Amino acid sequence: MALRLADGTAWPEILARAVRAAPEAFDLDRPDGTVTLRNLMTGAWQSAGTPTPVRTPVDNTVLVNLARVDADAARAAVGFAAGQHRDWADVPLAARKARVGDALDELSRHRDLLALLLVWEIGKPWRLACADVDRALDGVRWYVEEIDRMLADGREPLAGPVSNIASWNYPMSVLVHAELVQLLAGNAVIAKTPSQGGAVCLTVAHALMRRAGLPATLLSGGGEELSEVLVRAPEIGAVAFVGGRSNGGKVAAALLDTDKRHMIEQEGLNAWGIWNFSRWESLAAHLKKGFEYGKQRCTAYPRFVVQRDLVDQFLDTYLPVVRSVRFGHPLAVDEDRPEGDPLPELDFGPLISAAKADELRRKVEEAVRGGAVPLYRGRLDGAPFLAGQDTSAYVAPSVLLAPPGRSRLMHAEPFGPVDTIVVVDTTDELLAAMNASNGALVASLACDDEEEAAKLAVDLQAFKVGINRPRSRGDRAEPFGGRGASWKGAFVGGDLLVQAVTVSSSAPRLYGNFPDYNSYPAT
Repeated sequence: MALRLADGTAWPEILARAVRAAPEAFDLDRPDGTVTLRNLMTGAWQSAGTPTPVRTPVDNTVLVNLARVDADAARAAVGFAAGQHRDWADVPLAARKARVGDALDELSRHRDLLALLLVWEIGKPWRLACADVDRALDGVRWYVEEIDRMLADGREPLAGPVSNIASWNYPMSVLVHAELVQLLAGNAVIAKTPSQGGAVCLTVAHALMRRAGLPATLLSGGGEELSEVLVRAPEIGAVAFVGGRSNGGKVAAALLDTDKRHMIEQEGLNAWGIWNFSRWESLAAHLKKGFEYGKQRCTAYPRFVVQRDLVDQFLDTYLPVVRSVRFGHPLAVDEDRPEGDPLPELDFGPLISAAKADELRRKVEEAVRGGAVPLYRGRLDGAPFLAGQDTSAYVAPSVLLAPPGRSRLMHAEPFGPVDTIVVVDTTDELLAAMNASNGALVASLACDDEEEAAKLAVDLQAFKVGINRPRSRGDRAEPFGGRGASWKGAFVGGDLLVQAVTVSSSAPRLYGNFPDYNSYPAT
């Protein structure tokens, strides 16, 4: 079947729409004709920084240049943001709500553009890209309605702006959502553009936020170079980090000798345990949904821990599901497709980069050489790709039984469409295998006896545990955090997000994982 790009989705068309939406944020005057993203700092869009090409994982072509600033430019930006913070903290709450509402209206008007940018920049299929934008906008509107109650006990903004360093996988529903809530609470915000993806979407979003009068700063640059400023600068009131344990550990170490407020979300190996279970049809639907976005999210379930007597029934359910997963170019359609038909319905597109895809393939090969049994290894053949397209960032699903203890897949999440299955004989073994990564964000148990499952759940090192259903970050009032090494600092979500970025002399201590105490809300 011959395929082509869907009408109106070619990158030059999408980039032109982005430039029309926010011309102030793009540098179009480069001698070579390339487009470079500007940085939003010291109150305006600046052309400062070293242009670096940004490639899309969809087909490995160059999208734009990212202007990476150095530490000196970041220090100047942080200093200016501190002044913005003092002014913004004095703005009455009603006026803050009105400005955030104006920003939401503009973001909603450009919703489809923001989603198409995410398709090209990070490879999300259209439905999932729309969901990322919609969750951000709907979530913040809920906070606009609830913020008066959340601040009614006299909570005040922090002493300085909130520095946001987030991963590339959810630019809108994690990063922009958090910033807008932080702004509602009276804080100026600083965000670092993820180096691997989402830069154009975030640039357009921040241009619309800036036009609404919100004190936001958006910087691009290397993590090693900017971290010292964005984490340790004395003007910073709080640090919000979302990413892996290696970089998260560095951020946490940099904060050890400070009393700076922080929310550090790190990865963990989220596991789904199968014990004394028979409702396989209901599990199948959860398994299929779990492959969304190629499991490139912090609450994906890449580990299944299965009671030995149930392995055959589990595989009868699981293997047809994994074989049915659909992936490929997120904008490739049948050449004869009528104009206006929906975009492809895929479970995932590419991984975030060819380098990440290569790394994941090496992990699978390493585990198999070490003794893991390959139950399923998918192929790219037959997936919907354009003729001659670069497919280096695409990885088909794989399933490994019994990964060896020394393999990287045994104790860390793969952040890609690779599942591992561990077989156990006792509940003690079940719990040990599910707790393999020293803390996780979520976990689930499939068990016919929900009372038995609840007793087992007490010993799982996960912030949220689902009984016969998955758990996720959650929206609106739902809290979010992690146990063990998966989280450091204050928890977020619902009221906790506002409490994490405000202070009150009369309020009880925060929920979270801190050096001197751990405190968990009901989840």
